[in-house]
Amino acid sequence: MKKSLVKYPFLTREVEIYERENGHKIVLAHKEGGMVNISSWVKTGSINENDKNNGISHFLEHLMFKGTHKHKAGEFDRILESKGAIVNAATWKDYTFYYVTLPKGENNENFYTAIDLHADMMTDPVIPDYEMGAPFDVNDKNVTDKRERHVVIEEIRMRKDQPWTKVYNAANNAMYTSHPYKRDVIGTPEIISGVSQEEVMDYYRTFYSPENVTTIVVGDFDSEDILNRIVSAFNWGERPKPPQREAKPDTPVEKPVYIEEKAAINSSFMMFGFLGAVAKNLRDNIALEMLAIILGEGSSSRLYVNLIENQPEHIFNIIEAESYSFRDGSNFFVQANFNPQYKEKAVELVKEEINKLKQNITESELNKAKKKLKSRFATDAETVSDIGETIGYYMTVCDDLSLAEEYLPLCESITTDDLTEAAGKYLDLNHAVISVLVPQEQI
Repeated sequence: MKKSLVKYPFLTREVEIYERENGHKIVLAHKEGGMVNISSWVKTGSINENDKNNGISHFLEHLMFKGTHKHKAGEFDRILESKGAIVNAATWKDYTFYYVTLPKGENNENFYTAIDLHADMMTDPVIPDYEMGAPFDVNDKNVTDKRERHVVIEEIRMRKDQPWTKVYNAANNAMYTSHPYKRDVIGTPEIISGVSQEEVMDYYRTFYSPENVTTIVVGDFDSEDILNRIVSAFNWGERPKPPQREAKPDTPVEKPVYIEEKAAINSSFMMFGFLGAVAKNLRDNIALEMLAIILGEGSSSRLYVNLIENQPEHIFNIIEAESYSFRDGSNFFVQANFNPQYKEKAVELVKEEINKLKQNITESELNKAKKKLKSRFATDAETVSDIGETIGYYMTVCDDLSLAEEYLPLCESITTDDLTEAAGKYLDLNHAVISVLVPQEQI
């Protein structure tokens, strides 16, 4: 096995990275205490989907808990939760990950059990038809099956009714021309109702290959002991290599896009969306995080002070900014809930604030943003689960854990000129997507 070491901020020892001959990566991070976290990150999510199978990554995430040849459905959760474990999973655009956090127990008894069960689930899921549910016509209202297919479809329907989801999905879809990121990660009822067990298993065998998986262990343990146990437990057998894809970031829209939709709501929702830097461009992504803090994070941000606190008319109820990093490019959003009668004015006020951000950023704003990011980074090194998630992000989305070591020095080096440059580069209103959701009677 290849071994490399990375100095990870706030940890007392270097993080060990092992790469097996089959490509499976194992990361061991030492954090003193009685809790341990085990997670496996798979390089697949909506990034590997198309219009015919959109949502299959998230559906598979649910089905992975439905038993193996060694353990029936429900055993995995029952055994681990009886030991005080938190067991869960998540699917996003670039990845799907599964984790267990629990007390390691006397003589590592719980720890060893968790490794064995987690590895079994990752390498030998059964996904039986009777747990998945049979394909059906999504328009047939007489179907009352409660199996996992229907659980996911109900989850999709609940989300579709949420105003924030509606306004986000419209913006997200319009921000991309052809990239898979344009699709909603959760998929559609029409696709999930019809996808077969064979299709799901084919997707699992294609993308859940050892080359695509990083297993991360965080806690207080003997490295050699845990490494040997993980290698033994993760028996991948013969698996095909995953399809190779080139990262092709999408380009921003060539001219401003305005989308207006209606819904049975009382107030209005708005989202400005911009495409940003690829995840590996850490410096620009830190700059975008700082811009989001300055523009719209908390009650001291520009958007809150100028558009809520000091605005003579009650236009905005909520307004904030956020930045998200993805393998093939980040997203920067300004999102707001506002009074419907001020729709045009609300849009113009947000545009004015974005333009002002590109003209002048003060040293005090820069220092506030740096302090927040450094504090956030330190907080994310407090628990074994947060450390596991941060390592998983850098290993899976960035392909480079050493970027975590660079984060704080880069953060400290950024100047007001850097932020002004980043705002001009990425927050150009000529390349903005504006999604607005208004009450039905307002159209």
